Amino acid sequence: MLEFALPNAHALAVMILIVVALILFARDNIPLETTSLVVLVLLAVGFTLFPYQADGQTLQASDFFLGFGHKALIAVSALMIVGEGLIRTGALEPVGRLLSKLWKKGPLISLLFTLLITATLSAFINNTPIVVLMLPILIGVGIRTGTSTTGMLIPMGFASILGGMATTIGTSTNLLVVNVAADMGMDSFNMFDFLGPAAIGAFFAILYLWLIAPRMIPERQAPMQDTGSRLYSAQIRLDESSPLVGATLAEAIERTQDSIRVDSIQRGAGAFINPLPDVVLLAGDRLTTSDSQANLREFARALGGTLFSGDHAVDQRHPLQFEGEQLAELVVTPASRLTNLRIGDAQLRSRYHLRLLALNRFEESQERKTPGLDNIRLRSGDVLLVQSTLENLRNLKETSDFLILDGSIQLPSTRKAPIALATIIGVVGLAAANILPIEISALLGCLVLLLSGSLKWKDAMNALSAQVILIIVSSLAMGAALLKTGGADYIASLFVYLTFGAPVAVVLAGLMLMMGVLTNVVSNNAAAVIGTPIAIGIAQRLGMPLEPFVLAVLFGANLSFATPMAYQTNLLIMNAGGYKFGDFVRVGVPLAIGLWLILSTVLVLAYGLYG
Repeated sequence: MLEFALPNAHALAVMILIVVALILFARDNIPLETTSLVVLVLLAVGFTLFPYQADGQTLQASDFFLGFGHKALIAVSALMIVGEGLIRTGALEPVGRLLSKLWKKGPLISLLFTLLITATLSAFINNTPIVVLMLPILIGVGIRTGTSTTGMLIPMGFASILGGMATTIGTSTNLLVVNVAADMGMDSFNMFDFLGPAAIGAFFAILYLWLIAPRMIPERQAPMQDTGSRLYSAQIRLDESSPLVGATLAEAIERTQDSIRVDSIQRGAGAFINPLPDVVLLAGDRLTTSDSQANLREFARALGGTLFSGDHAVDQRHPLQFEGEQLAELVVTPASRLTNLRIGDAQLRSRYHLRLLALNRFEESQERKTPGLDNIRLRSGDVLLVQSTLENLRNLKETSDFLILDGSIQLPSTRKAPIALATIIGVVGLAAANILPIEISALLGCLVLLLSGSLKWKDAMNALSAQVILIIVSSLAMGAALLKTGGADYIASLFVYLTFGAPVAVVLAGLMLMMGVLTNVVSNNAAAVIGTPIAIGIAQRLGMPLEPFVLAVLFGANLSFATPMAYQTNLLIMNAGGYKFGDFVRVGVPLAIGLWLILSTVLVLAYGLYG
């Protein structure tokens, strides 16, 4: 029995660092990659200045960087690239057409097929592109049929998480747990080894998401439906009587409370002046700007000028024009290059040809409108109300930076789609048949996509997420430090002590519950990597098989249903559907508790843990 003695100083320091890291992972105002880098640096510097020796060997601080070459990270990165190939080539476009046809026949049976298709695809493909595929389809269904998407989007998102639990490649969490356990000497799981327990849990969960969950969510509306803020381009001609004749442009801008943005100054026919602050304004100068109708008229009044649209003054016969542009809602995706960038630095106008009208973020009850957004840092899941041409919006569908919620089911489709589809089938088939390890078959798939021209190197690099990479590496480093310093052994012993006398089934259920709570608060990858060595230690002390305890960690780390922050696709769905925080709690908590009870019971029965 464990005595209440402190672990060695190094193990204690590692455990304290892990607690601090988990707290920082839960902070929205601190980028996850920053916390990950801090963890790596502190571990490396700490073990360099204060070496740790065990069994006559010194733990090398450089070992904490081995995660950058870990096979689990290679597999995760390669699978992200292969998934990007499916999206870029439009290989999933037939799925969109099929679902669109199904929804015309009846909403109830169509929702069931949507959940099943989403879960099945997510078992083999990262669920983020699956959700990105499904969101516009379901929103389009709602628009065309006049039905609400409230009961569709959350169940679809949760179904994608359910599917990811079924195979070793379903999520990066699964890959990490399986590989960390193998590194510790446990026999490796094959791709479908835990499909049985996952399928049993998914059966009851799908029924819940199909028949019960849609009735639990109050009616919600999309976050931004106001079209009154459409931007119009116009010119303000300074009249002879304008008080700003002879003044500088800076003084004119100040007169509008710094609200006007001047794109150019026209002085005479075909002569344009750069809008520098010290430019002296003359009578007849035309200031080109863009804003709402109300603001343009207010600017003209404040500057003592006349509003022009083209060659005519604005009146009833010559109204303001918006040059064929339309409104659209864009969601910032988890893979977007704009994440954590200031809006002012994102170059939405110059790079993407977008006019930003408003921003909606899930914790705010109303959208925030321009001006005043330049210093806001974009986050995954932010919804942008923008204005642009139809052609430009179509082109944006081929980027990974935005998800366009325009109700269209038109997906990119290319002649390379069959190659991408055959590639993912080959990657999964080679790994499932144990012909090649998943990290090698996935890399082979990347090579096929690149050599065939199905994917460009630029697209492949954009598919990789620095956040995911750094979280995985730092998690592997924390797990290694916890294991090698004896911290994992200490925590496992403490867990056994606290549950002393309890049936093994209760211990296993308690471990899964702990992981389930942790994954809804912090990074699920970090929770899984740290929990795996602890689970193996618990099983060894109880004299039980390792597999059910490792699976308890794997399943528990995938119970990311209770909050919108628990999983990155939850945020996408929350903003796109106009949901509230409480909607995820209302639907997700019963789902997580139900799956915990079902999966715990199945593992106990499957492995005979009755003692």
